[in-house]
Amino acid sequence: MSDQSERGAEESGNRDAGTAAVVDIHQYRQSRDPLPVTFHRRELDAILWIYGRMVGEGVWRDYAIDHLKDRAVFSVFKRAGEYPLYRIEKDPKLAAKQGAFSVIGADGRILKRGHELKQVLKVFDRTLKLVD
Repeated sequence: MSDQSERGAEESGNRDAGTAAVVDIHQYRQSRDPLPVTFHRRELDAILWIYGRMVGEGVWRDYAIDHLKDRAVFSVFKRAGEYPLYRIEKDPKLAAKQGAFSVIGADGRILKRGHELKQVLKVFDRTLKLVD
C-alpha cells in the first residue's frame, strides 16, 4: 500500500469511525459458502474398483456422485431411472463417533459403517460357497 492510499484510508477511517474493514476474500467466501464434502482420490479409487467388479458381474450398471455441503454420496443403480441400490456416503461430522463412511441399502438401512472406507466396502465381498 502506498503512502497516499494509507493516508486516504486513515482519512476515510476518521469519517466512518470503524465501519470499514479489510477482509480476505477467500476466508469470506468459505465462511459464506463452505466447500462441499468430496471423496479423496484414494477413496474414489476404492469405490470405483468395487463398482468395476460389480459391473463385470452384471449386478450394477450406473452410478452418480453427489458432493453436498454436509456429505459426499456415491449412488449405485441397476438401471439409470431407478432408485439407487446402494449409497456409499462420507459424512465428516460422524468421523469422531461412528465413522465417516457408511453403506446404505435401497430401503434406507445402514448395512455397514466405520472409520476406514476399505473395511466398510467389505460389505460387498461375497463369501465363497461350496458346490457339490
